[in-house]
Amino acid sequence: MATPTPVTKYARNGELHLAYQVLGEGPPDLLVVPSGPGSHIDHQWEEPSAARSLRRLASFSRLIIYDNRGVGLSDPVTTGQVPTTNDEVDDIRAVLDAAGSERAVLMGMYAGGAASIVFAATYPERVQGLVLMSSYARLRKAADYPIGVDDAVVEQVAHLVLGSWGTGASLDVVNPSVAGSASFRRWYAQMERLAASPGAAAAMARQWFDVDVRDVLPTVHTPALVVAHDEQPLFGVEHTRYLAAHLPDSRYLELPGRNLHFFVDEAEMAAAIGAVEEFVTGMPHVPDPDRFLGTVLFVDMSSSTELAGRLGDRRFRELLAEFHQMFGRQLERYHGRLVDTAGDGALALFDSPARAIACALAMRDAVRALDVQIHAGLHTGEMEREHGGDVRGIAVHIGARVLALAGAGEILVSRTIRDLIAGSSVRLESRGVHELKGVPEPWEVFAVQGRADQTIT
Repeated sequence: MATPTPVTKYARNGELHLAYQVLGEGPPDLLVVPSGPGSHIDHQWEEPSAARSLRRLASFSRLIIYDNRGVGLSDPVTTGQVPTTNDEVDDIRAVLDAAGSERAVLMGMYAGGAASIVFAATYPERVQGLVLMSSYARLRKAADYPIGVDDAVVEQVAHLVLGSWGTGASLDVVNPSVAGSASFRRWYAQMERLAASPGAAAAMARQWFDVDVRDVLPTVHTPALVVAHDEQPLFGVEHTRYLAAHLPDSRYLELPGRNLHFFVDEAEMAAAIGAVEEFVTGMPHVPDPDRFLGTVLFVDMSSSTELAGRLGDRRFRELLAEFHQMFGRQLERYHGRLVDTAGDGALALFDSPARAIACALAMRDAVRALDVQIHAGLHTGEMEREHGGDVRGIAVHIGARVLALAGAGEILVSRTIRDLIAGSSVRLESRGVHELKGVPEPWEVFAVQGRADQTIT
């Protein structure tokens, strides 16, 4: 007798509702992190091969599946607001919390691999392992990433998605082995129509090529299994090989074939899921919760020496007290943690670069009531948590050096943050490449434009 289709429930992330299902008993917990616009957790059970693959995964785990924000049964998002990697990391946390999962293996599917990687680096205590299926750290070509695709290819993919969405025509590229099956094409076409509109799907497809989590890879100390098909044309195997080569603790499995989805062929499904089961059930890894990916925000009061001379010591001390109280309120609002205060400045820690930027912008606006200005520097990187709540590491030094480049009223962020929030409404303007004192390589920095109410948090 087949296992019944699981009941759809909803996780809350602020005002957002995320549809999810749980199947199986475990341990371990296995969270499937979906990819882009092609997901509808109820409709996928209508295709026998998809249902078999899910039940097979649930045979050795407590399986958790969900629809991305803006996709399938989850809440829609504002037109033009494509979920960023930062958003998807936040949603992983919300789904795990709702499902009562304290620690899970993350199975990142294709574009969902980037969010899985960032989550594993940010919350190492919650991730037992990573399974990355045809995933990537970056797709678009760059001077330091020559294996990437040209901009013309990006537009071709977006045009293909926009013009053919809802028809199943993309199967010719995505899953060629079943492209000739009329029943599979009907199911797949309906999946597309139920999952997202053509415009939303095309916008999400473009977003695939804006992702760049290469800087995060060295900070992931969780064991990873990377699986790919050697001839898949959409997410080429060269990107998967790069991913496996740059994760500190990874195993790589390359299977023959052109399909993107592993469930469409019985032999491919057996090979891929067999490798996943072996990896997941034989994993005793214990994470180091004191090493993690975080975002540091340094804030300083501008021209404080001149201000102290003009106001006098007593009034300046009162001003500083008001300044720090104001910063504390903004930290509470944007879920930051105060690490240290030193004179006219402060250091705070966030698990989300978007919230850190929003906090800096809100603080910049708020201190106008005190008739002062601030400047701020932000960076996301690996750091160590010390006893007493302090943090240390090269990421903290980079954040401090970025702060030193900022002028009055300016909020500067590192290239890593630019990559992690790609596709968000935060507007950034390059301030060039700089040598940072005590940092081995030069870094490009960017100035944040706009107001706090124009950012996604």
